[in-house]
Formats: sequence, structure tokens, C-alpha cells
Amino acid sequence: MHAFTLDAPYLDTDADQLCFSLDLTERPALAERVASLGGLEVRLRLLGASHQVIAGPVLETVACLRGAVRGLPETCVRHLPGWVYNFGATNRRLTSEEFSAEVAQVLGKAADAEHSLCGVFPGSPEAVTAVVVETARGLHGAGLIWRTWHTYPQNGQIVSTYSQLEAR
Repeated sequence: MHAFTLDAPYLDTDADQLCFSLDLTERPALAERVASLGGLEVRLRLLGASHQVIAGPVLETVACLRGAVRGLPETCVRHLPGWVYNFGATNRRLTSEEFSAEVAQVLGKAADAEHSLCGVFPGSPEAVTAVVVETARGLHGAGLIWRTWHTYPQNGQIVSTYSQLEAR
């Protein structure tokens, strides 16, 4: 795992401020990791309490974006030349004990993964953004799966996303 204590303010103060985009350009990153998986260069990027993943034809951004519609879609499917991309997101509010246990699980998943990037923000060891990516076989061929977690200790929220990019 590539884990960092980030020297940056926690920018997204509430999970409801997150937005989703496949159309943005790269944003300034606090941390980045590049890996080669399934024949693709994959760039995992942490932006404040947000992320970007760049893999093949996809530039996925989950971030607090000025002027964008707030909230994440439960699902999104995009057909791209030679690929299909699927995205899903959940937002859960947990009790303090449940939240701490879930953050520990997220940190464990990131630590155990071969290709991951995890940032811990100042002020709370439970203010975390983590990204884990791995190769996967789909119905039509090779692909990638990545999962992300954005934690909000001030209100016990965890936003988790699941993305799949599959060759067609």
C-alpha cells in the first residue's frame, strides 16, 4: 500500500458535497500512484478528500466541484470504443463504533492490496480517502475493478464507490 499522511486541509466537509464526472481534466493531486495492470497504465490520484482514477479511456473524478450537481449516481454505465465502464456509489451514515470498525477495514483492505493509494487527513486518523485497483476478468475480456472510500468522521459518513472497466 502507498499510504500518506496528507499535509492539506480536509476540503470536502460533507459527503453530500461530492459530485461525479467523467468529463473533467486532471486536477492538482496531493498524492499519485501509477501502476500497470491488464496492459493499461492506471493512475490513482488523491485530491483533497476526493479522487481521480485514470485508466485507459476513463478519467473518473469524485470530488467537490463548483457548479456541478451535487450527489453521486447510484449507478452509471458508459459505452466507450472497445470498453464498457460501470460505476456505483453508496453513502452510509454509521454509529461511532460502526464507523471506526469500517475505517479500520478500509485501511486493512488498502494495506493488503498490491495496487492502492491511501491518504489520511490532519485532524483525525479516521479522515481517509483510499483507492484500491485490481485486474478482473469480465464476460467479454480483461478489465479492471477499482474501489474507493471517502470517510467523514465528523458525521459518521462513508462514501464507497465501485468501478469496472471491461474490454469489449
